[in-house]
Amino acid sequence: MNSRPPVALLVLRLLPLRLVSRLAGWLADRRLPPSILKPLINWYANHYDVDMDEAVEPPGGFGTFNEFFVRPLKEGARPVDPSPDAVVSPVDGRLVMTGTIEDGRLIQAKGLDYSTVDLLGSREAAALFAGGGYATLYLSPRDYHRIHAPVAGRVASVRRRRGRLLPVNDLSVPFVKDLFATNERVIVSMETEAGPVAVVMVGATNVGRISLAFEVAPAQRRTDWDWTPERDIRLAKGEELGRFELGSTVILLFGQERVALDPFAVGASVQMGSRLGQIVP
Repeated sequence: MNSRPPVALLVLRLLPLRLVSRLAGWLADRRLPPSILKPLINWYANHYDVDMDEAVEPPGGFGTFNEFFVRPLKEGARPVDPSPDAVVSPVDGRLVMTGTIEDGRLIQAKGLDYSTVDLLGSREAAALFAGGGYATLYLSPRDYHRIHAPVAGRVASVRRRRGRLLPVNDLSVPFVKDLFATNERVIVSMETEAGPVAVVMVGATNVGRISLAFEVAPAQRRTDWDWTPERDIRLAKGEELGRFELGSTVILLFGQERVALDPFAVGASVQMGSRLGQIVP
């Protein structure tokens, strides 16, 4: 375990974070008067240096704060690497960690690792990624918060695991053991030309919802569930997969020797559609 956690994190652990996050989500969905909402959005955009020139704003402006937060981008704002063998970033964000899954474990931060089985919530799913690679991407408050497919493929399954809602920024990641594997998360498993791929969307404080770009069985939305699509759901590389309604982290998993990740420096900024690596022939 790393050094002593900051006081702010200790205080957060005492708060009812699920209730706080639900309240934040409820407020973000309220249709506030423009005289309140527009200054709030302007303050947020200025404070976090959000590039509004690339955003698509509906006629009359955003109706809720959440509409602003999950804003779409203008056509061409995020070109997707067209190389057939390219694996691309599914999000805008910062590359926190890449590596190889060794003995069924991934590195979260220096001195902290966690189990693939715990992360995916399935021993069978974890077996597909033994000895494979992974990449962890953190989305900051300024980033575009839609998630896209890193490669073309078919959605094989979706799992939701209910968990904690601790923050997943530098306040928590170096100090909380098994953070990514115990926070709330949605796992999309895909069958692709790059072999098995998992896109793990990790929730955090104030992430009221992680939504998908396709429908899942409605009765399965509130608790842990596993879902196998009855219809063929295929996504092109760069096609929208889901979105965070107040930001978080995405973890990508790849099968053994199926994807060679490029040698990025830890902390490097990436954009959705930019190349992360290539499919191994």
